[in-house]
Amino acid sequence: MPHKMTLTGSATGPLREYDRYVAFDMREKGSPSAPKGLKKSTFISYTVFVAKKAFNKTGLTKKSIMHEKFLIQGEPTLDIPLDECPGEIGVICFQITVLPNKNDKEANDSKDKKEAKQEVSKAQQEVVATKQEEKQEPVAKEAKPVQPEVNETPVQEKKAAPQKKQQPIQPKGTKDVVSFDDIIVPEAFLKTRPNPVKTEEVIEFVKRTGHLDKPLTIVKESKVLKDGYRRYIVAKTMKMDKVPVVYEHQK
Repeated sequence: MPHKMTLTGSATGPLREYDRYVAFDMREKGSPSAPKGLKKSTFISYTVFVAKKAFNKTGLTKKSIMHEKFLIQGEPTLDIPLDECPGEIGVICFQITVLPNKNDKEANDSKDKKEAKQEVSKAQQEVVATKQEEKQEPVAKEAKPVQPEVNETPVQEKKAAPQKKQQPIQPKGTKDVVSFDDIIVPEAFLKTRPNPVKTEEVIEFVKRTGHLDKPLTIVKESKVLKDGYRRYIVAKTMKMDKVPVVYEHQK
């Protein structure tokens, strides 16, 4: 029954490719404690033969195999020609496993430790920030009652100011404001009908601004309408009590 063996190490020579398998040389330290009287072995050289399918699964290449450390499980063989097996012992590999690099492992461990420390420090900072907010809350509550007292005077002044301006805004050129009922419309105006489209435009203007677009023209003494019959109709439609006017003799 063939003897099974396990080896660990790195390749000492380039990868050699054959029809269905690959081969490479590696070495391993000999027995650390030889029997008394016998010389201690230094290194034993091996030639490892691996099926291409098994080798491809490891992800190793011709370049990376020289830098990676791996574990070989297999059995010795004496059936390989010497030109294909320069090592002292030929090994038929059943399984090859790439071992983690110590430097990479240490780097990953240190990275994990740093991330853990950062998470702990963040948690501590959040706790400190929460405590500071809790301490500051009573101060904010004490300051709130002071604000209404400071704002009382300006609010009262703002409310009192609009009460002084009771007169509505009048159109440009207005000389006086008279009662709508005091205006006398001549019969000549009553027989006419202003353009309804333009009349509707003036109505929309009044709705937007609250006053006529132009003042009416009347005679000062008699209050007889001289011009602005369309605006007179609009004022009547909008039920305006007062209307802006200019006097004929002031033109």
